[in-house]
Amino acid sequence: MRICVFLSAADLDDRYTHPAREFAKLLGKGGHTLVWGGSDVGLMKVVADGVQEAGGRLVGVSVEFLAAKARPGVDEMVIAKDLAERKRLLLEKADAVVIMVGGTGTLDEATEILELKKHGHTDKPVVLLNTAGFYDGLKEQFRRMEDEGFLPRPLTDLVFFAEEPVGALAYLEESQGVE
Repeated sequence: MRICVFLSAADLDDRYTHPAREFAKLLGKGGHTLVWGGSDVGLMKVVADGVQEAGGRLVGVSVEFLAAKARPGVDEMVIAKDLAERKRLLLEKADAVVIMVGGTGTLDEATEILELKKHGHTDKPVVLLNTAGFYDGLKEQFRRMEDEGFLPRPLTDLVFFAEEPVGALAYLEESQGVE
């Protein structure tokens, strides 16, 4: 399975890097491919390292203004002209999406895939990995949107909330029929 991971390129502390590394190792050991923003810094580097060390493939999609931070030695690297093209390519190259901790860029990517699902433009499974309760507030906001009629589909049709890396990958493998 080709799994797109949206996540931060920031250097973060162990409460975020440890679970990210755990997910990366599970992904690599499962024989899956990481599709990610291509950067060789911060949490993006942690995940790419973990996937590569565990035998998984790496497909990066960077963007021109960040190309200097692109990871060398990957299986495939594409440089997009802008962020909109980057998001489109990331989603095109993936069978499933995992949203890890991140800032405004990660949130932008997350809401775009959920909007596409809401309107039936994709049926790719989406997991929000709620490491250390990072997305508790967002989860509450999504539930309010559902409860007050802002979502035309049940929230559970749009996104699966996982508290641990093993649950995130298990959900994706089950949704894709991977044994």
